[in-house]
Amino acid sequence: MANKNREIKISIEDNSLFSAGSQRLDLFLAAQLNKTRSSVQKLIREGAVRVNRQKVKPGYRIKVSDIIEVFLPEEKEENRLIPQPIPVEILYRDEYIIAVNKPPGIVIYPSHGHRDGTLMNAIAYISDRLASVGGPLRPGVVHRLDKDTTGVVVVALDDRAYYGLVEQFKKRLIKKEYLVVVHGLMKEDSGEIDRPIGRSTSHRKKFSVRSRSPKEAKTYWSVLERLKNATLLRIRLLTGRTHQIRVHFSSVGHPVLGDSLYGRKTTIIIDNKRLKIPRQMLHAETLQFVHPITEEILTLHAPVPEDMQQIIDLLKL
Repeated sequence: MANKNREIKISIEDNSLFSAGSQRLDLFLAAQLNKTRSSVQKLIREGAVRVNRQKVKPGYRIKVSDIIEVFLPEEKEENRLIPQPIPVEILYRDEYIIAVNKPPGIVIYPSHGHRDGTLMNAIAYISDRLASVGGPLRPGVVHRLDKDTTGVVVVALDDRAYYGLVEQFKKRLIKKEYLVVVHGLMKEDSGEIDRPIGRSTSHRKKFSVRSRSPKEAKTYWSVLERLKNATLLRIRLLTGRTHQIRVHFSSVGHPVLGDSLYGRKTTIIIDNKRLKIPRQMLHAETLQFVHPITEEILTLHAPVPEDMQQIIDLLKL
């Protein structure tokens, strides 16, 4: 092995890491090392894993008294999720999942241009247990919110929980409700926007209802309050396309207040004065789903953030 490899030795003992019944080596190590099963299988096939100093196959069934040695290559800094003490409100937490109230101005996980300071850096600091699936920089991530959108985000801390949540999102079993302030006064009290969405053909960062490969997108809305030159809405999403709310309301002439990408204007005129809007006024208020392990129905609420409430109060008639 190269000098930069680091060695991990795991001894299987009763009432310790090994539970009753034999378990596949690849599954066991994926959970212990917080890695994907495929990456662990690659390590095993390359001889970087030894059981009792012998090479074995990924499907080897571990036993009490086994000694497992793993030689891990030095991780590249850009592939390492660094725990950071970033303040974040915890809405729910157990050994399987964690739900937090995402603040504005923070992205979900590290990527180009956002190497740290993300929600996943905060969660890695809060929890010493993370799912092994989803990728090294986004373990357990099952859904996302835009950088300047606030509200409920749930992350799996366990692989079974991850797959259970993914399945619920895929089958549209998760109830998602948002609060949003849009430009202008909505004439009707409620309605539906049913316009497929796809990648914009003219702007690489945007999505559009005019796309070459659109996908189904449905948004249901109801008026909570009509404000000065704006409307406060509650939104329920049937689908969860990227930028769906922002694209849909821009397409009907009522862009989200403060949305510089789809609305362009980040100010609003009230009493003949321009009011600067700090960000898009969009908040993921409620997320309801079945706990993927306990099967309990969870309804998680995130309070309206202070900056959004201030704008609503200033716009009241």
